[in-house]
Amino acid sequence: MGKLAVTGGAAVWIGAWPAWPIFGEREATLLRQVLESGRWAYDGPFEAQFQESFAAYHDARYAVCVTSGTTALQLALEALDIGYGDEVILPANTWQATAVAVLDVNAVPILVDIEPDTYAINLAQAAAALTPRTRAIIPVHLFDNVADMDRLLAFAHQHNLAVIEDCAHAHGTQWRGKGVGSLGDVGCFSLQGSKSLNAGEGGLVLTGDERLHERLYSLRNCGRMRPGAVAEEWQPVQGGNYRMTEWQAAVLCAQFERLPAQVEKRQANARFLDQQIHQIAGLAPLRRRPEVTRRGMYNYVLRYDPEFFNEVPVEAFRRALSAEIGARVGSVYHPLTRSPLYQPQTKRRYRLSDEHWRALDPSRFATPVAERAYTSEAVLFSHSALLAEPAAMQAIVDACAKLADQRDELAAWALAEQI
Repeated sequence: MGKLAVTGGAAVWIGAWPAWPIFGEREATLLRQVLESGRWAYDGPFEAQFQESFAAYHDARYAVCVTSGTTALQLALEALDIGYGDEVILPANTWQATAVAVLDVNAVPILVDIEPDTYAINLAQAAAALTPRTRAIIPVHLFDNVADMDRLLAFAHQHNLAVIEDCAHAHGTQWRGKGVGSLGDVGCFSLQGSKSLNAGEGGLVLTGDERLHERLYSLRNCGRMRPGAVAEEWQPVQGGNYRMTEWQAAVLCAQFERLPAQVEKRQANARFLDQQIHQIAGLAPLRRRPEVTRRGMYNYVLRYDPEFFNEVPVEAFRRALSAEIGARVGSVYHPLTRSPLYQPQTKRRYRLSDEHWRALDPSRFATPVAERAYTSEAVLFSHSALLAEPAAMQAIVDACAKLADQRDELAAWALAEQI
């Protein structure tokens, strides 16, 4: 195969990769319509259209657009009346917003470990974390790898827990033919610029419960009652301004038109990578549950075995792989037990009592699998890479095989570079 690219050899792939976001005249046309309509704020026709379309795509009755995925999680917790004195179980390997939303309703995030072969929440660990204060569980469908929702929903029902699905990485994904986000009490999506469906910033909450729908609308719209709501069924609530604008909704309508075809292409490319990576010693794709009947594919993650690669640090492997394919190769999130972006004890307003303050310390949780995933195991490709042509997918496979075959050269380079 020749020398590695990092030691002066030829790279496996020198072709281009798809840029992100993908957009065109359709987005421009809809934005001009918003401009000329003079209706730039909230509750406009594009927002209504997007909510209806996205809810139908994910098999939910109701959708409420909000300002971000973080806001979606916070309002979901508030709609379920979760607050001070309550505990919420969530996996340690997630973006900090999952836990921050819990902090912001004055509840306590309980961090549990993940499964070693899926990186989804470990339900045995969740069961061990139960206390009389536990009110909810947040399964995070991290990198589109869905938690075991059959077992999780049964577990939640047994212990009377609300289920809030964090679907920031799972646009278009289905479990047993039903869209994620419609399986629990509520489902929360991010529409931020890096996501596979985006408007720069934004979020959305799905639910099948009419009462929760009305409460979510009021929470995001300064406490107002939704137009068309049944007055007798509505209850006052202290809300805030978490509204999406028509500009964002118009972009989302155009982006949503592209989503089904993008999902199909990402899914096909991910399946190809799964099949091929399985055949390369020292590497393995994340295990996919057969109950996942459609994969939206937000990023692609494989697991690296340092022992096979002569204890070469995973960061060296990522850099070498990036040089071979000409694309960024990353890692998963820091575990929240030590994330530089998750620092609850730096905010005075969280110090509601000494006991509450101590409970927020993330370092009190042991999550060795999440730690291992971040420090020595996970290798990540962007979801936009999964929109590339088949030749680029083959290049990823060939580059991985090249590094596995020439791992002695990789080890010598990593040592010389002090990685």
